[in-house]
Amino acid sequence: MTSPENTLLTPARMPAGNVTELIDGDVHNVVPDTHALFPYLSDHWREHISNTLFKGAPETSYPRWAPTTERPGSELPDWRQAASDLSVIKRDVLDAEGLSFAVLCCTYAIDSLHNPDAAIAMARAVNDWQIAEWLDKDERLRATIVVPTQLPAEAAREIDRVGDHPGFVQVGLPVRSAVPYGSRVHAPLWEAISRRRLVGAIHFGGAPGTPPTPSGWPSYYLEEHAGMAQVFQTQVVSLVTEGVFDLHPDLRVVLLEGGVTWMGPFLWRFDKEWRNLRRLVPWVKRAPSAYVRNHMRLTIQPVDAPPSDIQLRQAIEQIGSDEMLVYSSDYPHRHASEPSRLLSVVTESHAARIRSSNARALWKLP
Repeated sequence: MTSPENTLLTPARMPAGNVTELIDGDVHNVVPDTHALFPYLSDHWREHISNTLFKGAPETSYPRWAPTTERPGSELPDWRQAASDLSVIKRDVLDAEGLSFAVLCCTYAIDSLHNPDAAIAMARAVNDWQIAEWLDKDERLRATIVVPTQLPAEAAREIDRVGDHPGFVQVGLPVRSAVPYGSRVHAPLWEAISRRRLVGAIHFGGAPGTPPTPSGWPSYYLEEHAGMAQVFQTQVVSLVTEGVFDLHPDLRVVLLEGGVTWMGPFLWRFDKEWRNLRRLVPWVKRAPSAYVRNHMRLTIQPVDAPPSDIQLRQAIEQIGSDEMLVYSSDYPHRHASEPSRLLSVVTESHAARIRSSNARALWKLP
C-alpha cells in the first residue's frame, strides 16, 4: 500500500519493524505551576510573577478534571496536575508499556501570552525545565521545543538556542493559530525547523485569541473539541498550497492528537480541487496527496473509529500508505477507543510500522 513517492520518511530498505517494540509519539508533560519555572527564569521575571497577578500562561485546551484531560489513575495528590511528575510517567507509561522511547509534548500555552517579552521568557524557561527535569533524567525521553509561535522570528531564535540538544526532536505548533502556518509570516519558523533538521509538530489546541471555528465562537467545549479536525485540515491545505514543502524539501511534519480517519477522504477532495485550480498555484507541481504522504505523519490517538472493524480497516487503507501512522497513547488524556483496536485491524507488518519503525524514521531515533 506504500506509495512509490513516499520516500522522504522511509529509509531505503527499512524493515517493517519489530512487532514487539513500542515507541510512544505523544506523551504529555505538564508544567505543574509557574513556580516550577523559577529556577529557569531571570530575577526580573521571578520578581514580576511574585509581585503581580501574572501567573504564566492563562489558557489551556485541557480543562482540569475534564474526562478528556485526565484518565482514571493519572490524578496526582496535592492538587498537582496529571503528567507533571516524571516518576508517575515512568510508572504509567515508560515502564508499564516497556517503551523504547517516548516523545514528550508539552502544550504550555505560550501563544496565549500577549506580552511578547513574557512569551519569550516563559518559552525559554519551559525548555530549560524540560532539559533539567525530564531529558537529563531518562534516556528514553525525547521532547518538544516550546516556542512563541505568535512571534515567528523569536520562535526561530529559541529553536536555534536549544535545537542542537539531542533530546529535542520537534517543535510544538498548536493547530489553532492566528495565521495559517503556510503563510510567509511563519517563514522564519519553518526555516529554523528545517535548518535544525527537526520535525514540525502540529498539535491539538492553541489559544491565539481568534475563534476556533470559521463561523465564530462556539458555546460549548464539545463544539471546539469535535471541530478541531477541521482546523488540522486547514493547516494541511495551507502548508501544501503555499509551498512550504517546496521551499524545504526535507521538512517533516507530524499531526498530533488530530485523529486519522478523516485523512483519506480529505486527500481525495484536496487532489480534486487542485486539479481544477492548479493554475493559481503553479509551484504546487504534484498532487497534494503526494506532498502529504511524503512529508506528513499522524499519531493514532485519538482513534476516531467507526463502530465496525471493517469500516475502520477501510478508513486506514484509504489513507494510502503504511508509513503515515505513528503509535501514541496521548497520556494522560482519555479517549473512547484504545490504540490496540486500530492495531488489531491492520496487517501485522503495518502494525509493526505503526508501533515503532514509522516513529524511528520520523524522529530519526537511534
